[in-house]
Amino acid sequence: MFEVRVKTSQKVESRNITDEVLSVVRGKMGRILHVFTPHTTCGIVINEDADPHVMEDVLEALDRLVPRDYSYKHLEGNSDAHVKSILTGCSVTVPFSKGSPVLGTWQGIFLMEFDGPRERKVFITLVE
Repeated sequence: MFEVRVKTSQKVESRNITDEVLSVVRGKMGRILHVFTPHTTCGIVINEDADPHVMEDVLEALDRLVPRDYSYKHLEGNSDAHVKSILTGCSVTVPFSKGSPVLGTWQGIFLMEFDGPRERKVFITLVE
């Protein structure tokens, strides 16, 4: 298992972490790559990394679905972040072959920050 630390700079952002993931698994052996974050106010997703407007649209859609200014019962002020984390999920699993993840042409791996800025841990595991 490998650990990568990801620093975010905004309250809400999508951060492409594909290069960080590739840097720790390149040339390694395995059949399945698993990427996981242990935080309850961010997520891990796979989506298009060619056009940054796609992830902007995703973040805007999540804000419409789960508004920040709703009267949540949780009083820390980050309830929307917890709900968005549930919707995006905290991990992805990708086939792994010939020393790298098998991603589609336009796919990238993103950390979805919903309660930043923070430093987040991402754990990367290769399974035989």
